[in-house]
Amino acid sequence: MKGEFRGGSMMRLKGLVKKEFLQIARDPSSIAIAFLMPLFLLVLFGFGVSLDADHLPVALVAEQPTADSDDFLASIEGSHYFVPQHFLTMAAAEEAMREGRVNAIVHLRADFAKRLYRPDGAAIQVIVNGVDANTARLTQGYLQGVWVNWLERRAKSAGREMVTPVQLEQRVWYNGDVKSRNFLVPGLVAIIMTLIGTLLTALVMAREWERGTLEALLVTPVTMTEVLLGKIIAYFALGTGGMLLSVGLAVWLFGVPLVGSFWLLWICASLFLLAALGMGLAISTLARNQFVAGQIAIVGTFLPAFLLSGFIFDIDSMPSVVQFITHLIVARYFVSIVQTLFMAGNVWSVVLPNVFALIVMAIFFMGITWRKSRKRLE
Repeated sequence: MKGEFRGGSMMRLKGLVKKEFLQIARDPSSIAIAFLMPLFLLVLFGFGVSLDADHLPVALVAEQPTADSDDFLASIEGSHYFVPQHFLTMAAAEEAMREGRVNAIVHLRADFAKRLYRPDGAAIQVIVNGVDANTARLTQGYLQGVWVNWLERRAKSAGREMVTPVQLEQRVWYNGDVKSRNFLVPGLVAIIMTLIGTLLTALVMAREWERGTLEALLVTPVTMTEVLLGKIIAYFALGTGGMLLSVGLAVWLFGVPLVGSFWLLWICASLFLLAALGMGLAISTLARNQFVAGQIAIVGTFLPAFLLSGFIFDIDSMPSVVQFITHLIVARYFVSIVQTLFMAGNVWSVVLPNVFALIVMAIFFMGITWRKSRKRLE
């Protein structure tokens, strides 16, 4: 009898899993969220969103053009970071900045060439539009780099070395090209899996409550545990497919290097997906309405994952209270893992604590779902 019971339970579970896959195949929205949405987000963030500053429009004003001023301005024109625009007066350049046609103004005064050969040197006025603080800081740094490179080139052409009290030798680790795409695309994998695991599961479960299909299942011999397992298995497979698509596009389409182990990434992604599925099932168990479940999933999981996971904004730069809140965001731990595996490799001191947090989160949300799911209508 016990073997027959187990055999019957497995048969029912297989039937429930098959039902879920058939429902997914017949539901265009599930396929769109699982595969078209990742493709759209990856293309959008990979090609359209960039935290880098390049081809910045800059106004160049030389009150009295000379060979020295022309040489310095030519160094700006030769940099791919800038798109220079020449103005005859500061008033015209300031008007261009007010209208948003340029991001900065480089002003060389009339005595630039004369003061250049004095001990105190010549001053260059740089005015930067500070509305976008990140772009303003990058513009300042790029202009300072052009200025230093120009001085070094002048010193070498004169047969002397440029004397500076400190020589800065910088190295960029893990993202040598300093491309924001290499930082954004791996983190986007966590956002995509949050959408698939939480939003999709919450909507589908709530939809079944609305349509009465779950009520029909409740009068059959299947247990609520079998119902939940059927959904977890089906949507785990769907989420894994979305993860593989995202990682494949990140590596082959956008050229983001995967330094760490793919299998370790898959294990961590599976743990995160279980936690996300648990959140989605818990939401749909508490809110049996598609609209309410969708709103809770977006506000309670997707937006925190987007804003507070370290996907775009640095957690260490946030206020202490917000930093504490981020520890409650499941995506925070997976974003840290996936960015580390992509760019730095298998750094166990980073991976293991975050894996432990994912395990705890998965157990917590699955436990809530199991406790709140009972084979009853009320």
